[in-house]
Amino acid sequence: MYSHDKNVKTACHEDKVRGLGAVWRDGHGDRVVPGRDQRPKSTLSVANRVWLLPILVLFVLSTLAQLALHDANIQTAILQLPWACQLLSLLHLHPRVLWPLSSLTSQLTIHDELICPLPPFAFSPPTSRVLTMGLAEHTSRVVSEFEFSDEDLNRHVQEYLKQTNEGLKVDGTSLSQIPSYVTAVPDGTERGIYLAVDLGGTNFRVCSVTLNGDSTFNLTYNKVAIPKNLMVAKTARDLFAFLAKQIELFLREHHREHFESATSRRNTTSFPEGYHDEQIFRLGFTFSFPVQQLGINKGNLIRWTKGFDIPDAIGKDVCKLLQDEIDRLHLPVKVAALVNDTVGTLMARSYTSTGKHRSLLGAIFGTGTNGAYIEKTANITKPIKGEYDASTGEMVINTEWGSFDNQLNVLPTTVWDTALDRDSVNPGIQMYEKRVSGMFLGEIVRLAVADMMKDDETSLFRDTNSSTNDWSTTTNLSPKSGLLFQWGLDTAVLSVAAADNTPELVAIRQELENTLQVYTPSLEDAQAFKAVAGAVVRRAARLSAVAIGAIVLQSGKLNDPAEEIVDIGVDGSLVEHYPFFRDMIYEALRAIDGIGPSGADKIRIGIAKDGSGVGAALIALMAQKMEKPGDFLADLRRDIKRRLSQPFESPGM
Repeated sequence: MYSHDKNVKTACHEDKVRGLGAVWRDGHGDRVVPGRDQRPKSTLSVANRVWLLPILVLFVLSTLAQLALHDANIQTAILQLPWACQLLSLLHLHPRVLWPLSSLTSQLTIHDELICPLPPFAFSPPTSRVLTMGLAEHTSRVVSEFEFSDEDLNRHVQEYLKQTNEGLKVDGTSLSQIPSYVTAVPDGTERGIYLAVDLGGTNFRVCSVTLNGDSTFNLTYNKVAIPKNLMVAKTARDLFAFLAKQIELFLREHHREHFESATSRRNTTSFPEGYHDEQIFRLGFTFSFPVQQLGINKGNLIRWTKGFDIPDAIGKDVCKLLQDEIDRLHLPVKVAALVNDTVGTLMARSYTSTGKHRSLLGAIFGTGTNGAYIEKTANITKPIKGEYDASTGEMVINTEWGSFDNQLNVLPTTVWDTALDRDSVNPGIQMYEKRVSGMFLGEIVRLAVADMMKDDETSLFRDTNSSTNDWSTTTNLSPKSGLLFQWGLDTAVLSVAAADNTPELVAIRQELENTLQVYTPSLEDAQAFKAVAGAVVRRAARLSAVAIGAIVLQSGKLNDPAEEIVDIGVDGSLVEHYPFFRDMIYEALRAIDGIGPSGADKIRIGIAKDGSGVGAALIALMAQKMEKPGDFLADLRRDIKRRLSQPFESPGM
């Protein structure tokens, strides 16, 4: 086992990588020590516990420990004895023997067993040989399966361009190329307060975004869990009334003065002219379920996913469902835009990026992957249902690129890719996403590693005897290890593997033991795991560059002298927290024909946060600019008729 004297939390990608960095930065890296694995004490035999060494040795050790309490030189001497740590880790000593030793290890994180630190000079390059011939050859073969050459890269770019233009001509192609009805992007000078709500799973988030006009913003939000009974409600109104109530509670909490004055005025207005001065919050609705979008604030629900099942809502306009419940509560809110979170990512990046250049593309590389970019409307030859502002000559397109090349014309396919797809919930679709997104990369690595473990000559994660392990212990794999079960390897572990460049791959070995229950893995095991994981993610990064590079070429901006920078906004755990993921994308972009090193230098990839919040608010702003003056009067007349025809009613939440 390997243990730091500083706990490395591993709740997410960011915690893992930053925690590892903190350990080395704070100077704790030299206290990485050999010891016993952390299996439950019941797995250690009675012989190991009681009869391993004579009782006399225990007495001597206890005496030395007590002396060490008062003499630092004796402490150092004990810790430098090569057998001392092994003895302490192998024996569950009697408490009376352990307590005097506690001061020697008081700075360490103690787990099931005592861990003894080695002096700083013990942290040195490994003396054991690197990968054995069998394991090295097998690892090399597996890594080669994930190679993605420059030739492969360019062939994929050409196929992506082909499928892009097919999707702009007709529906039903691999790349859906869905019109978003957003025809302009912000430039950072926009001002105002806008609302955004996000329904994408088991939580519902309500935000208010204050745009300051200088590419900065302030965000306030509340988040609430969706009651399970409402996820399978009998009627759509049950769910949407709950959502509207959360908007009301948010306004009362964070915008009480404005809410009360607007509500009072709305309830007492008796002539149309008074409506012009009333401040109505525009709201962007991020609805992460399949919809057929018919306008910037119109979209019919196609089907529910993620545990929701309300048949009454199928085929209905989700924006209208929400607006109806908002109106029943007499809230000063208008659902101005139906938002895809990837389109929101583009908007958020365009608002916050510095300089005079608009962003071209917003992309997500996280649990899933998708992209949205600005396309010339002249290139969109398939029918666009619904109204939009045609004056700009542009429209943001939601590519849904996760389904690129579902027919596998060019996408690389290993036996492990095939196995993953076969056992997935949606075989045959989202084939690009299954090679790129964080949800699937860990499983691809797991499948490859599991095959390696079956090879008797490889001996991955197992030792015939302790002489084959660099710490003279045997490696054991728990029957409950995540390596043995589907989805048992979290992609976050791959980030830790990539970040660990220590001579003995300490962090990887600790992660294998703590997370995957591979007890006392050898250096060779860690080297093999790191190599396979790195190959899978490198292929994913280069495949990510395929979509980015193709869209850059499609835009023609690299050949426009007026475009000094081609700005791209990205979001997601992979691109944020996997070490050097963006660097690998840039490396691939330089190898794409038509981009090259000079073109890649013009491409700026930056982080865009909160597309479902800030991005949705910005789309609501853009939608407001598209509104016709007559819309205000129409809204008022419709509201007056509604109030005259029915009394005020509460959904009874």
